[in-house]
Amino acid sequence: MRYQLELSTGIKAVRAAANVCRAVQANLVTADTLEKKDKSPVTVADFAAQAIVCAHLLGALPNDLMVGEEDSAELRTGEEAGLRASVVKHVADELAGADEAQVLGWIDHGCHDGSEVRYWTLDPIDGTKGFLRGEQYAIALALIENGEVVAGVLGCPNLKVGDHQGALFTATKDGGATMYRLFDEADQGQPIAVAQIASASEARFCESVESGHSNQGESAQIAAILGITAEPYRIDSQCKYAAVARNDASIYLRLPTSETYREKIWDHAAGKLIVEAAGGKVTDVNGNALDFTLGRHLDNNKGIVATCGAIHDDVINAIRQVRG
Repeated sequence: MRYQLELSTGIKAVRAAANVCRAVQANLVTADTLEKKDKSPVTVADFAAQAIVCAHLLGALPNDLMVGEEDSAELRTGEEAGLRASVVKHVADELAGADEAQVLGWIDHGCHDGSEVRYWTLDPIDGTKGFLRGEQYAIALALIENGEVVAGVLGCPNLKVGDHQGALFTATKDGGATMYRLFDEADQGQPIAVAQIASASEARFCESVESGHSNQGESAQIAAILGITAEPYRIDSQCKYAAVARNDASIYLRLPTSETYREKIWDHAAGKLIVEAAGGKVTDVNGNALDFTLGRHLDNNKGIVATCGAIHDDVINAIRQVRG
C-alpha cells in the first residue's frame, strides 16, 4: 500500500499525542478552571501534542515539513515560564529525556506556510471547548501532496468504539477508511463505510455544538427542505467527519457565519479524506472541491458539506435554496 510508512508514523504520533492530551485533561482540567473559564489546560495540551507529533515525524521522515496551528513564540516569553515548564514536563513524560530546547524546536517545526509540494498539516487539539468540557475533541493529522490530501489520521480520545473509550480513524488516497481503538496498539482495526440511504429524508445531520461555528438556523431550514425529521447529532471537532464516515450521521454541515471567514486547512484535511475513503463526498457549500493549493487557508472555498455521497447533490441544492 502506498504511504505505508507515512501512515504508520502518523498513527504512532497521534496515539502518543492522545496519551498526553488525556493526561492533561485528567490532571489539569478541574471544576475551578472551568468556573474561571481558564483555557490554560488546553493550551498545554495544544503545544505538547504538536511537539510530540512533530518529534515522531522528524524521527521517521526528517525531510517532511509541517503546517501546524501553533508556534513557540508565546512560550518563549518570561511571562509564560510556568506554561512553558508544564508543556515540557508533559512532553518529557511521553518522550523520555526531552528537554526545553527540543520541545520548543519540535513545536516550531510546524511553522511552514503550506507553499511546498509535500507537507503535513496538524490541528493538535481540534475542539477546545469540547476538550475543556470532557467531551469530544480530536487530534487531526494529514499529509498533502501537490494540493491533494493523500493520508489522514484522526484521533478522537473521547469517542467510543463499542465499549472502548477512544477511536482512531485512518485513510490513504486510493485506500479505504479504517477505525481502531485509539489506546489499544494491538487492535487490527475494522473498515468503515458511510450510510447507504435511498433518500435525503432518511439522513441525520451532524453539526457543531457551538452555534458560532455554523449557521444552525439555516441548517434547520435545509433539513426541512430535505424532509429530515431526525434530531441533529451535535458534537465538537473533526469527530463530526468520523461520525459521517462510520454512519453515526449522514450529513455534516458547516455553514458560513461570516462572508469573510475562510476555513483553515488543518481543520478539515484529515476528516475530508476519511469521509471520502469511507465512500462519502466533501465539498464547500457551493459544491466546489476543497482547494488545498493556497497555503494555510481554503481561500477558494466557503463552508463545508460532507455527506454519505448519494444524497450530496440534493443537499447542495437545498443549501442553494436557503442561501440564495
